[in-house]
Amino acid sequence: MAGPVVAAAVILRRDVLIPGVDDSKKLSESRRESLYEDIRQMTAGFGVGIVSRETIDRVNILRASLEAMKLAVLRLPVEPDFLLVDGLHLPALDLPMKALPHGDSLSLSVAAASIVAKVTRDRIMRELDRMYPQYGFVRNKGYPTAGHLAALDEFGPCEVHRRSFGPVAEKLCQLRMLLETKPD
Repeated sequence: MAGPVVAAAVILRRDVLIPGVDDSKKLSESRRESLYEDIRQMTAGFGVGIVSRETIDRVNILRASLEAMKLAVLRLPVEPDFLLVDGLHLPALDLPMKALPHGDSLSLSVAAASIVAKVTRDRIMRELDRMYPQYGFVRNKGYPTAGHLAALDEFGPCEVHRRSFGPVAEKLCQLRMLLETKPD
């Protein structure tokens, strides 16, 4: 409910196996950080696409995610032969590709990309925590945890909160109503 959407694309070399690479959600933060460095050093390259909160709010999270995927592929150091895309939807690219639901559990390259994307986004959220420490972004990474929702209730949304996401939209509506009913 806060921060940008991040996608990554990874090209693995045929002769490289990176032990421990798995769906990023199944790994601890420290393990992801360690694997990120291994991926960086042992792959033919990776690209990262980041789409802002403003764009998410303007076009919706699905379109913003597809744009982040497209940017990630375009930022690869070499053009891929074929794309495996985690999920049901494909980005607008003129390349052969296949949607692979749960791809981060089925494909080493997709799992590696999920790690790169998660580590990149977590690092962004740690930076945002320095700017907005009251929201606990270093702990919640922008997700709607109980603590994050409580901070949203107490402080209202900040610049990086996604206005199109339910809890933030509701809080903004409450604040508008409060301002409109306030006597002069």
